[in-house]
Amino acid sequence: MKKIFDFYINSSIHVALAVVSLCLVTVLHFGGQIDSSLLVFIFFAVVTGYNFVKYAAVAGLHHRTLTRGLKNIQIFSLFCFTGLLISSFFIDFKILLLSAILGSLTALYALPVFSKRRNLRSISGIKIFIIGIVWAGVTVVLPGIGVKNAIFGDLFLEMFQRFLLVLVWILPFEIRDLKYDLEQLGTLPQRIGVTRTKVVGLLLLVIVIVTDLLKTSNSKASFSALVVMCLLTAFFVMASKEHRSRYFTAFWVEAIPIFWLGVLLLLRTF
Repeated sequence: MKKIFDFYINSSIHVALAVVSLCLVTVLHFGGQIDSSLLVFIFFAVVTGYNFVKYAAVAGLHHRTLTRGLKNIQIFSLFCFTGLLISSFFIDFKILLLSAILGSLTALYALPVFSKRRNLRSISGIKIFIIGIVWAGVTVVLPGIGVKNAIFGDLFLEMFQRFLLVLVWILPFEIRDLKYDLEQLGTLPQRIGVTRTKVVGLLLLVIVIVTDLLKTSNSKASFSALVVMCLLTAFFVMASKEHRSRYFTAFWVEAIPIFWLGVLLLLRTF
C-alpha cells in the first residue's frame, strides 16, 4: 500500500487532481457547464508537465540506472502524454493556444534556456510567481473561457485570488526545503525568515477573503467555502517546519484544493 501511495504522490496524480478540483471550483463559482473533455485534458497536461519538470534532468543523466519506481513513472507519463495528445482534438482552439503559452512557461521553468545551467527557476525570487501565474491561468482562465455569462471583473478577481492562494500554498514547501535550496533561488524564507514568511502568508489569505467581497456574482456558499479553505490553509502555514514529513506538503497541503471543492459542493446542497 505504501508503494501505491508513493506512486500516487510521485507520479503527480495527486497534484493533477488538485488542479482539476480548482477548475471545478471556478466553474461552480460562475455557474458554467462542466466540460469533462477539458478536465481530462488538464489532468493529462498537469501530470505530463509536472513529471517533465521533476524528472527530465534525472532521467536524462541516469537513464540507464533508473530505479524501477522512476521507470514506472516514465511509462505512466508517456501514457498521460498520449492521452494529452488525443484529448487535445476535443478542445477549443483558444484553450489550446493559451495552454501552449502556459506550457511554454513551464518548459522555460525547467529547461536551461539562458545558459547551460540557468533557467527561469534559477533566477532569484521568480520561481514562486511563475508557479502562481501558471496555476491561475490553468485553473481560472482555461475553464473560464467556456463560461458564457461570466463577468470579466469577477473573473479577474478570481484569477487574482487564485494567484495569491498558490503563493501561500507554496510557502510550506519553501519552508520545508529551506535547508536544501541554493541561496541564489532567493525564496521568501531565505530572504525574511520562517516566522515572517508565515505572517506574509496569513496577510495574503486576508486579502483573498476581502477580495471575494468585491465580486458581484458571489454566493454565500462560495464565500463560506472560501473562508473554511483559508482557515485550513492558515493552519498548514503555521504548522510548517523545516523538518516536517514530505507527506505534510506533498499530500496534505496539495489536498487543500480537493477539500475546498468538497466543502463547496457540500454547502451548495443546502
